[in-house]
Amino acid sequence: MKSITQQEITDYVEANIQIFHQKRLDSLQKLELMKVIRRKNPYLFKAKNINTAQDFVKTILDAHLSSQEETIFGGFLEELAIFICSQVYGGQKSAAEGIDLEFEKDSIRYIVSIKSGPNWGNSSQVAKLRDNFKKAKRILGTNRALMNVVAINGCCYGKDRKPDKGDYLKLCGQKFWEFISGDDNLYTDIIEPLGHQAKEKNEQFMQEYAKAVNKFTAEFIGKYCDVDGNMLWEEIVKFNSADTTP
Repeated sequence: MKSITQQEITDYVEANIQIFHQKRLDSLQKLELMKVIRRKNPYLFKAKNINTAQDFVKTILDAHLSSQEETIFGGFLEELAIFICSQVYGGQKSAAEGIDLEFEKDSIRYIVSIKSGPNWGNSSQVAKLRDNFKKAKRILGTNRALMNVVAINGCCYGKDRKPDKGDYLKLCGQKFWEFISGDDNLYTDIIEPLGHQAKEKNEQFMQEYAKAVNKFTAEFIGKYCDVDGNMLWEEIVKFNSADTTP
């Protein structure tokens, strides 16, 4: 086991957090209103009594961007975890399906699937995770007959009071970051570097966000409001859900 300094972590985060901000901005700039409308539930927005074009646009835009940001930032945290583990335990990105990280510690080979938080999937997705762990264990067991292989579902934040899931362990938040680094304070140490240039990057994002809201609102009014300014809910639902097959 080696050690990793706070400065090394800070340098990595500051160099790579820019990728998150750029991907977030790119996702916003590439958005098309009609694609977002097609993906969202129009009945929900009607039930919430949304009756102005701008409120409708902001609601669906915010829901879409929130989902996108979770995915993009989850990818960043995964790469950060792999970097830290590589410095401490020689960990490396796995080539096995559904496995993100592999490393050895105390004569145990760990295979790790990294998720953002503890509530990441439904029952079928969890079943797929178990299947991926079984396949990876089988392959590693053949290649490393004398080594114990342990599967870990690592979650970057949150808690799980019952980590033993039978055929794998679920380590969340502090437990996960300590597991890959040997440092029980790492989960709090990484928070400060994440704010590097956050104010400047967020101001740039909000400028683009305002332009998107204005542009999409004008487009929405042209398509889904009548001459009196009423929203044409039936047309919205038809666009979203009508069967257009011959």
